[in-house]
Amino acid sequence: MTTLLDILQIFLCGGLIFLILMHSGKDAGLSGAFGVGSGAGPFGGGSLVERNLNRWTVAFAFVFVLNTIVLIKIS
Repeated sequence: MTTLLDILQIFLCGGLIFLILMHSGKDAGLSGAFGVGSGAGPFGGGSLVERNLNRWTVAFAFVFVLNTIVLIKIS
């Protein structure tokens, strides 16, 4: 069980890092390369993409914290 949760933790960590890097900052960051920060991206309007990106980031962060707590309690 611990091994499975450890592997899940690694995937969650990688996904969370990717999602955070996709957010646009002052200089549009990494997300500017994919057109997420601007309104003229391949996905149409930027607001819907940004909103969904925020939702996914919060969901990944929440699951990451829960998995961390479970791993601490198990060991």
